Amino acid sequence: MTRPPAASPILGIGLMVLTVNLFVTMDAVAKYLSLFLPVLQIVWARNVFAIACTLPVLRGQRPGISLRSARPGLQLVRSGLLLASTFFFFSAIQHIPLADANAISFVSPLLVTALSVPFLGEQVGIRRWAAVVVGFVGALIIIRPGASGMQAASLLALGSSFCFAFYQIATRVLASSDNALTTALYSPLVGAIATSLVMPFVWVSPTPTQWAFLVTVGALGGLSHFVFIKAYEKAPPSMLAPFSYTQLIWSVTLGYILFDNLPDRWTLLGAATVVTSGLYTLYRESVRRRAVKASRASGT
Repeated sequence: MTRPPAASPILGIGLMVLTVNLFVTMDAVAKYLSLFLPVLQIVWARNVFAIACTLPVLRGQRPGISLRSARPGLQLVRSGLLLASTFFFFSAIQHIPLADANAISFVSPLLVTALSVPFLGEQVGIRRWAAVVVGFVGALIIIRPGASGMQAASLLALGSSFCFAFYQIATRVLASSDNALTTALYSPLVGAIATSLVMPFVWVSPTPTQWAFLVTVGALGGLSHFVFIKAYEKAPPSMLAPFSYTQLIWSVTLGYILFDNLPDRWTLLGAATVVTSGLYTLYRESVRRRAVKASRASGT
């Protein structure tokens, strides 16, 4: 029998911070490549080279890993949602700063809270519903519908958040039936096959440097998901989730260094609103879980 990995909260937090750093770095490379290559081609590389770089590692971790699933249909739907989310997000950052797109993406955890009611049968109290509403207000502050500064690309970032929220719901459902590494393998494989079918129609021959960056996008994508899994082996989600918001710091920093982009005051205000509501949602979730544990412990 395989022993469960030893808990190490400090290491888990460090791995979580590394994960979001890798994600933002991947986004920055994808944003640069979008100046020269079609977004679909970058998404193709994200999946193909992720498989090439991470499959040997995954097999080393779990030699018997396979694509055998108890719910293959849901696996395909989940993979399609992640593919759509990636395409929408890469399309968004082609036109708007990294910080803006990442700030909008923070509505995903709030959407998961809302979607957990009809899809997972969870109970959400009035306080968490209020936090969800406040989070959407924050997203609207960033997008500013009707304002001259609004760009359609902001709506692509919001669409990416919706797809990613449904993707997370599907992941939770599959957790009860499929191995986590099998689920992790499905997404890039389905994405690679789907995007390969359309490559003949959009392909632009990359330069040697662009090829190197395409490989980097895939390697960073695959590595980030692997580190993410390792982080959750070392520390509980409730402890790690707040550190995912350090993604905004990295996106502002890289956006300024690489693209000379800085978020305006409305983006900062909206991001602060979304992050605050997200952290409050996490706090209320931890309170609810403690109450449930206390109730079970007392036998009531």
